[in-house]
Amino acid sequence: MSIHLPLLGHNSGRAAVTCEFRCGNACAHDAPNTSDNAYFGDIVRAVASRRGVLKAGAVLAVAAGAGLTAGSGVSAAAAAVPGGGAGTRFTPVAPNLEDRVVVPPGYDQQVLIRWGDPVLPGAPKFDFDKQTSAAQAMQFGFNNDFVGLVQHDSEYRWFLVVNHEYTTEQFMFRGWTPATTTAEQTKIAWAAHGLTVAVVERDRRSGRFTVQLDRRYNRRITVGTEFALRGPAAGSAFLKTAADPTGTKVFGTFANCAGGVTPWGTVLSGEENFNGYFANADKVTDPAAKARLDRYGFTAGPTVRRWEDHDKRFDLAKEPNEANRFGWVVEIDPREPDAPPIKHTALGRFKHEAANVRIAKDGRVVVYMGDDERFDYIYKFVSDGRVIPGTSKPARTHNKALLDKGTLYVARFTGDPATPEFDGTGQWIPLVKGNTSFVPGFTAEEVYVFTRLAADKAGATKMDRPEDIEANPRTGRVYAALTNNTRRGAAGQPGTDDVNPRANNKDGHVLEWEERGNDAAALAFSWKLLLVCGDPKSKDTYFGGYDKTQVSPISCPDNVAFDPRGNLWISTDGNTLGANDGLFAVPVAGPERGHVKQFLTVPRGAETCGPVVEDDFILVAVQHPGELDGASADKPVSHWPDGGNSQPRPSIVAVYPQGNGHIGQ
Repeated sequence: MSIHLPLLGHNSGRAAVTCEFRCGNACAHDAPNTSDNAYFGDIVRAVASRRGVLKAGAVLAVAAGAGLTAGSGVSAAAAAVPGGGAGTRFTPVAPNLEDRVVVPPGYDQQVLIRWGDPVLPGAPKFDFDKQTSAAQAMQFGFNNDFVGLVQHDSEYRWFLVVNHEYTTEQFMFRGWTPATTTAEQTKIAWAAHGLTVAVVERDRRSGRFTVQLDRRYNRRITVGTEFALRGPAAGSAFLKTAADPTGTKVFGTFANCAGGVTPWGTVLSGEENFNGYFANADKVTDPAAKARLDRYGFTAGPTVRRWEDHDKRFDLAKEPNEANRFGWVVEIDPREPDAPPIKHTALGRFKHEAANVRIAKDGRVVVYMGDDERFDYIYKFVSDGRVIPGTSKPARTHNKALLDKGTLYVARFTGDPATPEFDGTGQWIPLVKGNTSFVPGFTAEEVYVFTRLAADKAGATKMDRPEDIEANPRTGRVYAALTNNTRRGAAGQPGTDDVNPRANNKDGHVLEWEERGNDAAALAFSWKLLLVCGDPKSKDTYFGGYDKTQVSPISCPDNVAFDPRGNLWISTDGNTLGANDGLFAVPVAGPERGHVKQFLTVPRGAETCGPVVEDDFILVAVQHPGELDGASADKPVSHWPDGGNSQPRPSIVAVYPQGNGHIGQ
């Protein structure tokens, strides 16, 4: 039978082995938002008819894209036609079910690094059947998600920083079951979580990357790494444990999903579905504590991984505050390998999908964040202090401290027919600043540690799984991937109304907004829908007004990034259209606005993560290849990337134009 593990792939569409506790779809681990706050679908419905979102044009039936096999079940949606604006001139990849990374003609690819590859000097060669925790602590971790590049000492050398979001034990160990988990397997899993920092170099002639086994800078950050808790909630009674009576030091990070690279050369990483790692929430009887655990999705009984059997801090009955020490945004400085990474409490505690920085007009730092669960919220943080430009050590030290003092806001969306260009308006509702709470009935430390409950009270707008959020570096407009939501009508949730703007938002959408005066620190904004994803043949999809017969089908947007020309790139997680996930490019301005084109697809069962999109190369993280119903290490259905009879291995892939050209030219 299939084993349902917490923190597997994002969406239930790919397999029974995926657990929607992580992804926000229905399952026993759901953390329901039972507040009566406004639902974004209701707001969208009020303006949709005026804007013609659902009347963007019924598409004609078109033949299935090339490369699909008969009876494959892949949707017969159109593949986009060639053409496009600067940066998107490539022949789009057709939807497919191949067990490989498929890229457009004229592009080369390489596997840059895979699970088990050496990161530290002296690391042994990976042996699937002879894994040890000591080896894994020196090797590339499992299930890579966010990919960040920070310039090192030349234009051809970078610090590569990668999240290792979670482990899927039945794909790591033959014959694995929860009941047979050994102490050594648990220690291997601890070492396979966290982050990798490695120096990478690119050959200027061939375009290929190599990982340098750098003794000074390469490191693995794992469940055993010491972190500093910083900011206004550091030292809170809610963060103190027997092992850390100061509430200022915590060991480890896990459930690290998307992230962002700061202007001062550090990486922010969001701790997302941390709740699945903690056991025995049912043994906590205090009503207030129980309500907080319920809102964050903690469940009864043992966990699937059984970490609590090997470390009591993962047992809520023994360490009720340990779980409060996860769910933060962490900051990694790749140039300071000996300094403890930071957990920033001023940015609030929830299921952080990502954290991306934009600088306000007056120099203050603004961080955009999504809480990745159905009916949860979009946040931003605005610092009190102002940024110092550059990546020098004094600048980094100053700028990292900016994330300790400021105001945390949550978004409320409204429809506004009076706005000429946008579908609606919105406000940023203040939650807390320093030691001052703006939420009645909540102390400041309660807002920081139990941010979801404070946002419920403040009247934030329920969204459809807010994931990655990033500002366009050319225009300042902000884009959020809202992956999906199929729970309308469930007990305690909004009914079957339009959800951004559909009754069944299984394919998700992409939201666009502009802060008032195009100032990131503004307290009001205007918004519109860029994409309503799904099969272009469907009447309830929308592609920025572009001709739907000319676009690639796209489902479940997850991570977003921008290329140097200001085009939006979207990676997907959980394609409902019967094809593999992929990476898509879409211009957001001009006559090509909304022209979605698929740039690549990932192997069977995999999710597309990252991405990094530069002028002359792209990096994507291929997460959980082969994670399909009935599959396991004993019955693999993917053999990517090594082929033959090998086990699938999560990996980072580099793609670049042949002949040292430019992406999309």
